[in-house]
This record gives sequence, structure tokens and C-alpha cells, in this order.
Amino acid sequence: MMVDGVEDEEKWLAAGIAGLQQNAFYMHRALDSNNLRDALKYSAQMLSELRTSKLSPQKYYQLYMRAFDELRKLEMFFKEETRRGCSIIDLYELVQHAGNILPRLYLLCTVGSVYIKSKEAPAKDVLKDLVEMCRGIQHPVRGLFLRSYLSQISRDKLPDIGSEYEGCYTACESFILLADPELRLAVGLSGLQGPAREKDKREKERSELRDLVGKNLHVLSQIEGVDLDMYKETVLPRVLEQVVNCKDEIAQCYLMDCIIQVFPDEYHLQTLEILLGAFPQLQPSVDIKTVLSRLMERLSNYAASSTEVLPEFLQVEAFSKLNNAIGKVIEAQADMPILGAVTLYSSLLTFTLHVHPDRLDYADQVLGACVKKLSGEGKLEDNRATKQIVALLSAPLDKYNDIVTVLKLSNYPSVMEYVDSETNKVMAMVIIQSIMKNNTQISTADKVGALFELIKGLIRDLDGAAHDQVDEDDFKEEQNSVARLIQMLQNDDTEEMFKLNTLNMLQIICTVRKHILTGGPKRLPFTVPPLVFSSLKLVRQLQGPEENPFGEEGSTTPKKVFQLLNQTIETLYGVPAPELALRLYLQCAEAANDSDLEPVAYEFFTQAYILYEEEISDSRAQVTAIHLIIGTLQRMHVFGVENRDTLTHKATGYSAKLLKKPDQCRAVYACSHLFWVDDQDNMKDGERVLLCLKRALRIANAAQQMSNATRGSTGSVTLFVEILNKYLYFFEKGNTQINAAAIQSLIELITAEMQSESNSPDPAADAFFASTLRYIQFQKQKGGAVGEKYEPIKV
Repeated sequence: MMVDGVEDEEKWLAAGIAGLQQNAFYMHRALDSNNLRDALKYSAQMLSELRTSKLSPQKYYQLYMRAFDELRKLEMFFKEETRRGCSIIDLYELVQHAGNILPRLYLLCTVGSVYIKSKEAPAKDVLKDLVEMCRGIQHPVRGLFLRSYLSQISRDKLPDIGSEYEGCYTACESFILLADPELRLAVGLSGLQGPAREKDKREKERSELRDLVGKNLHVLSQIEGVDLDMYKETVLPRVLEQVVNCKDEIAQCYLMDCIIQVFPDEYHLQTLEILLGAFPQLQPSVDIKTVLSRLMERLSNYAASSTEVLPEFLQVEAFSKLNNAIGKVIEAQADMPILGAVTLYSSLLTFTLHVHPDRLDYADQVLGACVKKLSGEGKLEDNRATKQIVALLSAPLDKYNDIVTVLKLSNYPSVMEYVDSETNKVMAMVIIQSIMKNNTQISTADKVGALFELIKGLIRDLDGAAHDQVDEDDFKEEQNSVARLIQMLQNDDTEEMFKLNTLNMLQIICTVRKHILTGGPKRLPFTVPPLVFSSLKLVRQLQGPEENPFGEEGSTTPKKVFQLLNQTIETLYGVPAPELALRLYLQCAEAANDSDLEPVAYEFFTQAYILYEEEISDSRAQVTAIHLIIGTLQRMHVFGVENRDTLTHKATGYSAKLLKKPDQCRAVYACSHLFWVDDQDNMKDGERVLLCLKRALRIANAAQQMSNATRGSTGSVTLFVEILNKYLYFFEKGNTQINAAAIQSLIELITAEMQSESNSPDPAADAFFASTLRYIQFQKQKGGAVGEKYEPIKV
């Protein structure tokens, strides 16, 4: 049925346009022949097409604009007629003989425009007469378009400052003269009633006509003679009287909106009390939140436009008036949806932050009022209200760009208590992004604690929300954001760090630890590592066990931090995340090495070994872990002979017990580096290096034999080539146990294996071996001591 209605409307519009164009053709022919009577006859018939009631405002507008264009041509003809001697008074009376009222009034307005221009009669009288005559059309659609036409043709004949009509009548008189009937007819839009099933259609028509009312009022507001005093004393009270008396909720809403949109911001500011006084008098069902929000939005933008206007806001006490008005509106409308109240407070907070950025008490007062309203609602379930809460809480962050300032708002956390867990997460992400964007430094444990209370939706599950309901990618992104936040709590600026008491820094770490340990096993692998690395950064700032760069005030030592770290890493056992815990223990051991704390470093290695033995059973994880252990142990210099031998022996033992022979071989020859450290003369044991490499060769040979037994081929010689490269490394480093003969023997072994019939072709291994031989040849060609050293090796 709706489709049929649209098609019928298109047909009616097409028929109206066709009739209008046909009569316009005859009108043009009459104009060309200077036939006044025929011109009036056909123009009246043309304008009769505007009498239709079958078109929606949007379609009617299309028809009206075509008629408007033709009337401009008719107006030019009337001007020419007056120049040729035709009396404008006779012409003004002549058009009033048109048979139908609507065409008659359009023609009367057209001639009236020329009449005012001629100044043969007072412009005020002519305009008043036209306004009075136009009241004869009471149909909302036809009446509004007729008044729109009157506004358009008279806008250049109003008593603007500098206008040739200035002084003919006052600006206030002209405004009221035109605005009063405009407002009265706009109120009549409530008469656009119809069957309940057509409610949406009627609402759409009202919306379209509302735009027209706003446009007409905008034209009238441009009269420069309507200054602030006139607006305050006469214009605004008169307009508000019409609005309040109309008693129609829709008309009141859009007329108040029109007033706010068309008049200057400074007028609203200076008449704020009068304007706000009208809101409680409106119908209870009026959407006051939207109108008030737009008013505050305009005033906020006005305040942001220039700092020079801010004293005006202070002078009129704008915040106090708006705050009181919102309180009265919410109190008067006890059944106002929570969305409306939150929207009002969000707009008021935005206004406050623009006008009074230095008055945190004002912002906190708004948040407190919002908390009071929310206190009887429980958790918000309305998505639109939730979005407004996010906007409310985001406003201070956007204004101050500093979470530390926001934390001074005592009611800020209270507002977040009324949002659900998902919204809490959204707001927490907004807070973290603000901190990272502005590189905010938080210097006390209390502030850190308050911050982590704000973002607790990311730290732990709220309201019993199950983790398996959360998308894994979203969860990882959230936890990575928390991890970046933890890293940011540690200032990279050493001088800045020295300004802080170390005890306070440790308290910050303890505060973060207390919060993240409540996150459960799913979150700990994301949040524990950044906490550990932040703590290690503090350890390196402290330098050593006895030296304290912070002077007497500092009471934190690396030992205290390491104790805390040990307890923190232990929490990963319950996840379980043994591989991660092992990595963190090795990082702590390295930091203890830098602080010359041998017992602490040994303890961390012990914990890593226990994890390796008891918790890591996957063969791939074991390979990764043993190489990490070897790499870390090789860099340690703090251990005495006994402790180092113990740890080294364990590492080589683990290497030889890996499941796969190739993994065993690589781990064993990696252990050779544990016995030869370049920058430490007391850690160069060439004999044990050779033992490791020989053991690796035996394992590689065993791997070849196993491959031959199971697959019928000896497999790749890659392991032998890798061991050859280790031989060359230690040969160059001056290990006397590694000589040219041993290298020559290994080269011949590899060559023989490659030429063996049981060897499987492996282009990568062949290329690796060829590259190694080229390196030897290159070293021989260098000459000098290096060339002499490599000379015995035949390639």
C-alpha cells in the first residue's frame, strides 16, 4: 500500500507540474505581448496547482519552487508595467479579483513587493496588509509555503541598518509582524493528524515542514536592527510566549530548537535565564534533553571559538544557571528515561570543560549529580545510555589529555560503577589509549591504584562474566594494551626517575602486582612479563647491592625487588606457563648478574632448572629452553668456579638427554661456549671445549647410523658442517686444543660422507659446506698470521 501511495503521489506531482507549465507558457506569451489581463488570468490558473492537498511537503516543495521561478518573472513584468505608467495601486487592487484565495495571495505578495519598492505607500502598511491577508490560509502546508514566499520577497525590504527602508518601521515591529503568524501556523502543524497507521508518514511531513519554519525564522533573525536589547526585551519573550501557549509537544520541541539554532550565540548567553525559564513550562513529553543539549553544544563551541568571550560566561554565571535548570527539568520529569538525564549531564560536562577548564570542582559536581541519578537505576542496559556514559567519561580525558588530572575527580570512578563489564572494557581502553597517546607519567602508588581500579574491566572478570564468551583476538588486544600501560609506568628518563623515592617506585610495582594477580590464569601470561621487565629496569637503576644512587632517602635494594619478582613469577605455575616462567627466571638471573648478586642469580637458575625438569615435557619446548639456558649462562660472570661448574654440568647433561639426536648434537656443541668466554681469561678451558665438540661429533655420527638403519641412507651431513664451523670459530679464537689437523680430518670426513653411496642428496647442506670451504680459502689468501695459521688446511 505504501508503494501504491508513493506512485500515486508521483502521478499527482507530475500532473501538477504539467498544469503549471502549460499555464506558465500562456502567461509568458501574454507577458511578451504586454497583455496584463491574460497574464493575470494564466498566472492565477498556474498558481491554482498549489491548492492541492494530495502531496507530501517534500513533493509540494518541488511544485512550489517551479511556481516561485515563474513568479519572479511576473514580478519583473509588474516593475516594467509601473515604469510604463501603470498605477501600482490599481495593480495591487486588480490582483485581488482572482477567484481563489491562494492564487490571489501569491499574486498579492508579488505585486506587494513592487508596491513597497515604489514607496508610494508606507512599507509598514503594505507589509502589515500582506501579513494579515496571508492569515486567510490556515492549512499548515499551504500556509507555511505562502509565508515562506512572503519572507523571501520581503527580506530585502526590511528595515536593516543601512537599508533604504530604515526608519519606515522598527526592526522589532517588522520581526513581530512576520514572526507571529509564522509561529502560530507552525503550531498548527500539530493539526497534521491522520489514522494511527499513518503516524510515521505524518511525523515525516512534520519534520519536512519544520525545516521550512526554521528557514523562515532564520531569514527574520538576520534583521540587523534586532539588537541584543530588543531581542532580550521584546523578541524572545514574545516568541517564547507563543511556544509555551501552543501546548503541542512536537511544535514546542522544534520551535525551541529553531530559536536556539537561528539566533546568535551571544544572544543566548545574555538571555540564558529567560530561555531556560521556558523549559519547565513545556509539555512533559517534550524531548527537552535534545533541545538543551543543542543549546549547551552551541555555547560550548562559542566558548571554544575565542578566549575573549570567556569573561561573558563568568559574568552571567552560565554554569550555575544551566546546572540549576537541568536539575529542575530532571526533578520535574520524574519519569524521564535515564538516557535523557545522562545526555544532559554529558552536554553540561562538555560545556563546563570548555568554559571552566580550571574548575575541577564544577566538573566533579556534574559527575556527582549524574551518580545521584544513576544510583537508583543499577547497571545500565540501554545501549544508547551506555554510549552517553562513555561520552561523559571521555570528555575530561579529551580536554585535559592527562589521566592524573582526571583522577582528581572523586566522582569519576563512581560513574563507571554503573556500566556493564563490556562498557567498562571500552572505557578502560579509552583511558589506556589516552595515557599512551600523551605519554602520561604517574608518579605515586595511590594514583596507580586508582587508575587500575578504573580499568579493572580489563584486569579481571566483572559481574561473573565468563572468559569463553569473549572473542580471543579482542581479549589479546585488551591484554596487550594493559601490558603496554604497565611498561609506561616506568619512566625511561633516568634523571626523572632519580627524582622519585625508590620506595615509592617499589610501591607502584607492588600496587600493579596486587591488581594483575587478580586477573586469573588467562591474563597472567600477558600482564606478568611487563611487570617483571619494569621491575628489572628498576633493578638496573639501583646498580648494585651496596650502592644507592638515591642517597639516604632511598630504602629499596635490588634484593627486595628480586624477592618480589620470584614471588610474582611463581604465579605462572598455576596457569600453567612453565616456558614463560623459565624465560623470566633467566632474565632475572641476568639482572642479578649485573648487580653482582651471585646467590640471587644462582637461585633464579635453580628455579629455571626445576621448571625444565618437572614442567617442560614437550620436546620442542625443551630444545628452546635448553638453548635459552645455555645462552644466558654463557653471559654470566658473577658465579664462582663451584657454582658455575654445577650449572654448566647440568646444562650439558640436559643437552645430551634431548629426545632427537640432531637436537642433542646442536645443544651439546652449543655448550662448548660455556667453557670459552672471550672477555674472561679465567673462563677459557680449551680442553673441555674440545670434549664438547667431540661428543657432538659422536652424536652426529650416531644420528647418521640411525638414519641408515631406519631409512637405508645416512641422511644429511648438515650436523657435521655445523660442527666444522664451531671448530673454525674456536680455532680463530686461539684455542690450542683445536688445531689444523683436527679441522683437516673433519673436512675429509664430511667429503667422504658426501661421496658415500648411502648419502641422501641435500643441496642446502652441499651449499653450506661449499661456503665453509670458500671461507677457509679466503682466510688462507689473507696472508700474514691468519694465512699462515690456515695454510696447513687443504681444501
